[in-house]
Amino acid sequence: MAKKIKPNLSIAQIINMSMGFLGIQMAFGLQNGNASRILANLGADVHQLSWFWLVAPITGLIVQPIIGHMGDNTWSPLGRRKPYFLIGAVLCAIGLVLLPNAASVTHLIAANVLLLAVIFLAMMDFSVNIAMEPFRALVGDMLPKHQGTLGFSIQTILIGIGAVIGSEMPNWLTKMGVSNVAAEGYVANNVIYAFYIGAAVLIASILYTIFTTREYSPKEFAEFEGREEGTEHRSKFSDMFKDFATIPPLMKKLGAVQFFSWFALFTMWVFTTSALATHHFGLSPEDTQSAEFNKAGDLTGHLFGLYNLFAIPFAFLLTPIAKAIGKKQTHALALLSGGFGLISMFFIKDTGMLWISMIGLGFAWASILAMPYAMLIDAIPQRKMGVYMGIFNFFIVIPQIFNGIFGGPIVKNLFGNMSIDYIVVGGFCLIIAAAVTMFLIKGEGKESDKELEEEIQQVHF
Repeated sequence: MAKKIKPNLSIAQIINMSMGFLGIQMAFGLQNGNASRILANLGADVHQLSWFWLVAPITGLIVQPIIGHMGDNTWSPLGRRKPYFLIGAVLCAIGLVLLPNAASVTHLIAANVLLLAVIFLAMMDFSVNIAMEPFRALVGDMLPKHQGTLGFSIQTILIGIGAVIGSEMPNWLTKMGVSNVAAEGYVANNVIYAFYIGAAVLIASILYTIFTTREYSPKEFAEFEGREEGTEHRSKFSDMFKDFATIPPLMKKLGAVQFFSWFALFTMWVFTTSALATHHFGLSPEDTQSAEFNKAGDLTGHLFGLYNLFAIPFAFLLTPIAKAIGKKQTHALALLSGGFGLISMFFIKDTGMLWISMIGLGFAWASILAMPYAMLIDAIPQRKMGVYMGIFNFFIVIPQIFNGIFGGPIVKNLFGNMSIDYIVVGGFCLIIAAAVTMFLIKGEGKESDKELEEEIQQVHF
């Protein structure tokens, strides 16, 4: 049976199928910019923060391959991936409401406040992974391979918009008159209300994707693979473990790049608030309740919003840059820019000039979210798209787990709780990732083929 060719999707259709990522990344933006601040407000010491953050990569390690496998092998009236969008969004929204209110809930059920906060954080991460993994697989499901870079780039743009809103929301609310100072052991109202807004946007964006996107049916997938419907091999749950042993060689090489990239990102997310408080605001590491510390927290959210904002134009540029110099060269250049951006935070003492550091990080973030997947998608069989995308997530979460275990003790014992020094270490990790990209990844040179030309022609609104 001859294969049927997947039709090209319009820009509007790709936006519709990716819109849920805006809400997901708004939730991530709120978490990345405020989780350390919330935990510090609730009594966590700076060297403990990376341990509490371990719940994020651990849940991703467990959840994403399982959800990918289930999505590859199930079908419902709602579709193949969309049921997971909806379930994950609802649970994550509940977590967004509960996390900043952990202190209030503690008084109702007489629990340890930090333990309860970590449980709520784990709930958020567990559910957001349920919702997020299918969006990566959906690009492989819905788009012909020559539109892969375009699809991931559009996802990156929507990710950037959502992250800007999530990262900046507490700061915007402060400027509107909502208090950013809380009583000892509680979280400020600007953070609490920002998390409420994030929950509402998450649900709305996921519902938008569900109602505007029709997934291909099992019959259509069979036609795309050139076989009769019902003749495909149904993977058992145990087959997922066999898939680990047969991952494409390119995935292993990209995994090394991902290790250093995500080690650096985790460092930035966990320790930026403390780094700003001590290095730029001159506070002691123990000062986690003052107005100045909360200003550092607001500034962290603002800076995280900026690098996501800068990632948006870079996402538009990824495809033409890749055409000019190649995918791996594009990714290496972006990672190098991000490394210099993180390192520059040590030298730029004026907080009003830290936006300069975020330019390079924006380039790196845009590329990290798109280029590894664009390079990988050609090496993944269609029927294994979900599970392999989930397995690829291992190379994202393992460096975070490693950093989460050892990062806090390193900051405490090696750097005297001065987190800015560890931020510099993160910058050098991005530079190493750039070097690994250039010297380990083969066969991803300058793109001049017809398919990439077609992508360029489709980037219009």
